[in-house]
Amino acid sequence: MKAITVSDREAGVGGFTLTDLPHPHAAENDVIVRVHAAGFTPGELTWPATWTDRAGRDRTPSVPGHELSGVVTELGYGTTGLTVGQRVFGLADWTRNGTLAEYTAVEARNLAPLAADIDHTVAATLPISGLTAWQGLFDHAGLTTGQTVLIHGAAGGVGSIAVQLAREAGARVIGTGRADDRDLVLGLGAHAFQDPGADPGERADVVFDVIGGDVLAKSAALVRPGGTLVTIVEPPTVLPEGGRAVFFVVEPDRVRLAELARRVRDGRLKPLVGEVRPLAEAADAFGHRRRVPGKTIIRVAAE
Repeated sequence: MKAITVSDREAGVGGFTLTDLPHPHAAENDVIVRVHAAGFTPGELTWPATWTDRAGRDRTPSVPGHELSGVVTELGYGTTGLTVGQRVFGLADWTRNGTLAEYTAVEARNLAPLAADIDHTVAATLPISGLTAWQGLFDHAGLTTGQTVLIHGAAGGVGSIAVQLAREAGARVIGTGRADDRDLVLGLGAHAFQDPGADPGERADVVFDVIGGDVLAKSAALVRPGGTLVTIVEPPTVLPEGGRAVFFVVEPDRVRLAELARRVRDGRLKPLVGEVRPLAEAADAFGHRRRVPGKTIIRVAAE
């Protein structure tokens, strides 16, 4: 099968190679998925799990990418809940070969069924971005109706979904981003929009950061007493006064994936698909510096 592989940590995106790999093996409780569309996180080449297995041993050449939408082609021993030929989407394990490949092995519990009326390119935007938004807002920050949430990077893959989920939950939503993102973010349901470095003039019950750096450092002062600062970038060094700070890494969740898909079908959630590129252009997509709202998706196979 064709796959994108990396072998050299120092080479970065320049080390991407489109190559032939053996067909993956379905271990116990695994399924093999023919990948139709895949998503990636630009920073994953810096993650130790991209280069080593759970025991810390080198596992290169490794396949990047951890989000996928596709069709089940094979079941491993003991696998239940899914069938061959079923459309699915979800998350590949961090320490195994990923989704920038024609086929990949995934634990069945990390996948959810995908309805026939949701396009694979749309579904591939949901696993990391959708679960991160949900877990950050509700599981870690406990956002409830009537609270105020400030979402940094509101036009990005995570931020755009977080805006929609928070608005539907009955929260007051303030989105931040570049000036040319204003109409997009307000169109997603944000009540207000501002530059990420600006003082909103009010404190928020929840501040959700996906940017890090100076934005994260300044975010602690924007949290009301008793509120929560949530970030997915790095552990915060400045804590909210009278509040708390949470740094987390997204976890697979079949139930929440199914709930996100239901929202897409109902028209309550509209993921932003940015660029759609073929597998052969994955390196260019990873290293692309032109900012595009939403999430870039790699189309691996036709519908």
